[in-house]
Amino acid sequence: MSSQAQGGALPPLSRDWFRGRAWRDHFRRDSALPGFGLTLGVSLFYLSLVVLVPLSATFLKSFAFGWETFWQAATAPRVLASYRVSFGCALLAALVNLGFGLLVAWVLVRYRFPGRRVLDALVDLPFALPTAVAGIALTALYAPKGWLGSHAAALGWKIAFTPVGIVIALVFIGLPFVVRTVQPVLETLEPALEEAAATLGASRLTTFRRVLLPALLPALLTGFAMAFARGLGEYGSVIFIAGNMPMVSEVAPLLIITKLEQYDYTGATAIAVTLLVVSFVMLLAINLLQAWTRRAGERR
Repeated sequence: MSSQAQGGALPPLSRDWFRGRAWRDHFRRDSALPGFGLTLGVSLFYLSLVVLVPLSATFLKSFAFGWETFWQAATAPRVLASYRVSFGCALLAALVNLGFGLLVAWVLVRYRFPGRRVLDALVDLPFALPTAVAGIALTALYAPKGWLGSHAAALGWKIAFTPVGIVIALVFIGLPFVVRTVQPVLETLEPALEEAAATLGASRLTTFRRVLLPALLPALLTGFAMAFARGLGEYGSVIFIAGNMPMVSEVAPLLIITKLEQYDYTGATAIAVTLLVVSFVMLLAINLLQAWTRRAGERR
């Protein structure tokens, strides 16, 4: 048996390979799980039960009253305003995290300093902290009479109860996604690559752009997509600092809750389906871009 087969890599595919039982034998060999057919069936059943069935029910509920009713509920002026706030703030927060997440990951990987482990643990704090607690803490900090908000108010700036406060909350909860996706990739990149580029006369900017960025780009895109998706559906940390003013600082998840409280199930599911479809399209586009960058890197 070759080392490639022992490692579980697929052999060269052919029509005869699929017609016979070679593909079954391949997946059965060196497998700690019961078997390809059983594990695949359990995986599909679990995904259908947890993901596909609830999403299908949401789509069916949205179109139960017809396309015209769905369109009116999904494109009402207040709903469109909530889309702008949700997508705009989530996109801006993800872009901020893209830069600062890379910086934090770089510091954690490339430098050794006192308190490094503490800083590394603090990155995961938004994962463990209840979102409502984060929202209350941020509101107390950036409110007009808060520790930082009072200084901003003295300069004529208002942070809390505006879209700016929403962006700050989404930056807080989205930073770990970028750091934790970029950090493992940075650990695999040897500093010798940068030293070799420097000996060849490359500047720091050129070294980052030509040596580091191609390897980091798939991880950066993954972290960006995860931070954006989390920010788009965030509710707990946002409602306290947003102010929730219709047409100004009302996010789409809050409007869904409002519709449900008013027993407007069609309106709530219409907003949910719109967010779902747009998010899926954006994530699909990012995944395709990731695949393209990987192929481009392999060709190099």
